Amino acid sequence: MIMKKSIKFIILLIVAVLVLMLAICIGSVFITPSDIFKIIVSKLFDIHFDVPPIESNMVIFLKIRLPRALLSFIVGGMLAVSGVLSQSVLRNPLASSYTLGISSGAAVGASIAILFGFSFFGILTLPFFGLSFGLLTVFLAVALATKLDRNMGNITIILTGMAFSMFANAVIAFIMAFANQTAKQITFWQLGSFALKDWTHPILLFPIAMIGIFVVMFFSSEMDLMTFGEEQAKASGVNVLSVKWMLLAVGAILTGCAVSIAGVIGFVDLFTPHMARRIFGSRHKIVIPATALMGGIFMTLCDLVARTIVAPVELPVGAVTSAIGAPFFIFLYFQGKGGQRNA
Repeated sequence: MIMKKSIKFIILLIVAVLVLMLAICIGSVFITPSDIFKIIVSKLFDIHFDVPPIESNMVIFLKIRLPRALLSFIVGGMLAVSGVLSQSVLRNPLASSYTLGISSGAAVGASIAILFGFSFFGILTLPFFGLSFGLLTVFLAVALATKLDRNMGNITIILTGMAFSMFANAVIAFIMAFANQTAKQITFWQLGSFALKDWTHPILLFPIAMIGIFVVMFFSSEMDLMTFGEEQAKASGVNVLSVKWMLLAVGAILTGCAVSIAGVIGFVDLFTPHMARRIFGSRHKIVIPATALMGGIFMTLCDLVARTIVAPVELPVGAVTSAIGAPFFIFLYFQGKGGQRNA
């Protein structure tokens, strides 16, 4: 008997909580679940225990582990949902924020901010530049695709996005050539990391992620229709061009904000949507939240590996996601192709 989707989703929620707990407990100092429970209860309800948690563990938990785990989970969810949008809107299993040039555009914006030391928005400076350039890239790509193809064909958008992505990477290379003192900072940022992040970052991204996911869920029915073909969607009353613009813009916002905070991190948005569809089917009403949870789980686990596998040295989390995600995506994708051939 096939397990009901609601049960699968509950299991996924439990796994998400367990992974977050794992990321919080494990590190140079192991924090026991009982200590975590005591810290949370004492802070929320001002209850004192006979054997209180160690003060240093409390500081590590509240100021380092918890905000970092939440940030990695939120960023993973944002990138994963962006991947769902790209693949569904463009009806291409290899579409992502990278093939559309969104990540590269956001990277250009953040690199410019780092190079010139801009800080006029404080903690919001990098997100502002990343979001602005990410949106600019996708709008330029779609506008050019519209000029080349009035129907805004999916293949045209992808090819245009890839061209903009390569151009953005060239711009970053030029920036680094002139960034003598900040080249190392830009390079480290490009590889992706959650190090030295505090509570301001997850607090900043959480409402953006929630609003973005809510907007995407609102268009879940249109996305379902568009997966069967644009002509059928138009026949069902969907304004395909407007929906495409809207969803690509939301994807650019999610990716731009995530990249500007955590750096360029690949493969999360590429293979997590495939995993969600394999487990939960094709209906976007369930695929979107499931993908968000899977992206968060995967990113949190990768960040845990990045900071512990060769401790005290910390690996770039983008390298870990690529090392794990690339072969796993190839396995999922070609296994699916094999299943289609055998069907």
